Amino acid sequence: MNRMVYGERAYMVNLELSEVEVRDRRLKSIISYQGSARDLCERSQKRQLHLTERSFGQCSDCSQGCSQTLTYVIRGAAVVDHAPIGCSAPGATNLTVDVSTKARGLPPQKVQVLSTNIQEKDTVYGGLEKLRATILEAKRRFDPTAIFVLSSCAAGIVGDDIESVTGELQEELGIPVVPVFCEGFKSRIWSSGFDAAFHGILTRIVKPPVKKQMDLVNVFNFEGSDTFGPLLGKLGLRVNYVVPLADVEVLEKLSEAACTAHICETLAMYPAAALEQKYGVPEVKAPPPFGIDWTDNWLREVARLTGKDALVEDLIRSEHERVREALDQVREELRGKRIYIFAGDSYAHSIANMLLDLGLDLRGITTLHHDQTTDGGTDSLDSLGNLVASKGEIGNYTVCNKQPYQVFKLLKAARPDILIVRHMNMTIVGAKLGIPTMNDGDVNISAGYDGLVRLGKRLVDAIKTKRLFENVARHCESPYTTWWLEQEDPFYFEKKDAGGSENFNEGNME
Repeated sequence: MNRMVYGERAYMVNLELSEVEVRDRRLKSIISYQGSARDLCERSQKRQLHLTERSFGQCSDCSQGCSQTLTYVIRGAAVVDHAPIGCSAPGATNLTVDVSTKARGLPPQKVQVLSTNIQEKDTVYGGLEKLRATILEAKRRFDPTAIFVLSSCAAGIVGDDIESVTGELQEELGIPVVPVFCEGFKSRIWSSGFDAAFHGILTRIVKPPVKKQMDLVNVFNFEGSDTFGPLLGKLGLRVNYVVPLADVEVLEKLSEAACTAHICETLAMYPAAALEQKYGVPEVKAPPPFGIDWTDNWLREVARLTGKDALVEDLIRSEHERVREALDQVREELRGKRIYIFAGDSYAHSIANMLLDLGLDLRGITTLHHDQTTDGGTDSLDSLGNLVASKGEIGNYTVCNKQPYQVFKLLKAARPDILIVRHMNMTIVGAKLGIPTMNDGDVNISAGYDGLVRLGKRLVDAIKTKRLFENVARHCESPYTTWWLEQEDPFYFEKKDAGGSENFNEGNME
């Protein structure tokens, strides 16, 4: 096992394994909680919370989908989904890539994906010959610079030896053929799929540094706009956006950057920890730059790691002054408005920090999961702990992995003036309740000082749509029974609730 110590942080990321350990075990992650932010932090520090069983679940996501989010949009690469055809979604991803490449000023890009189309007979006799043929077809059709092979529940259950096939064909084809073990059944935390994709990149693509580039900062993000570039450019730094929309050559040189940052710990604390451990690329150990105080501290940490200490304080002062008037205006327009957050784990904390900077009345937060620790256990990367430390207690804090029947009741109880979500499909719940709902899809545009102003203006515009959402709600019929609507506890179906409620009951649900 690779193990080194930098400062006070001891890393134990094992890059010699074929696949990363899932978050359920590695980070003791949970998908259900009801209580307060401070209580969640304190119990997480003692690892007191456990994954719970739910007697009824309405929907969920998949680790494979998270791996696809990253690998489908690596420029010049191809992806083979070793899966039934339904596990691929290149059509929707193509649309996202078109929008994102334009926002980043990049040439048009197409998703290059093939599926092995596992069928019933393949689950009996195995699908390795299909996999071998599909990888060769991907090479013939796309001539890619790398091929990612994503496993699936079907392939994992059958036990296909994907690692041996990818190893043989990598030698034959002369390009990286990267296995990504992201079977959905292995983890109840679908963000484990991010880790699986990064593990493949770290073990099969990233190379030792040829030279260090002390003005280059890795920023792990999704397919967002170029907003980190202008901000760090004021310190004379360049941004290396990864992984989506980066090409394989860029990924090979991740080890040459001066430091590594990310938009949220949920996405990329694993590769950031690994890059520091194996190649000495230090991770920016501060919450991401969302909100005034977090942006200040993030810039200071980046400046410290890149030798720009002499410039950063003047930059912070000038930026504060530059946005002061615009911030005061949006704060006045948002005064007294009640808001609720429904988003992924770490980015929900970033949204909360911004909303509290804007002076909004935060009525509650629901996240999709919760990691009880970070890779390496560094407190400075604990975004929820940092939020409580800087902004105080948040009394209404819940964790729920996209269960609309639960969120429906949480929102009715909170009665916010506006709902802000991170994923587009979650806007529907708010809309059906007549709550103006805004999706913060491209999180990059909310970063930094200008990003806070932009977020405030977008919220002002969203609140003006209240009449539209009320009209939508009047024409929506609730799918839930009278029995469920009368239940007070949104976590009724938890057999052993992590938040202390033990209300599981198999009573009459008609």
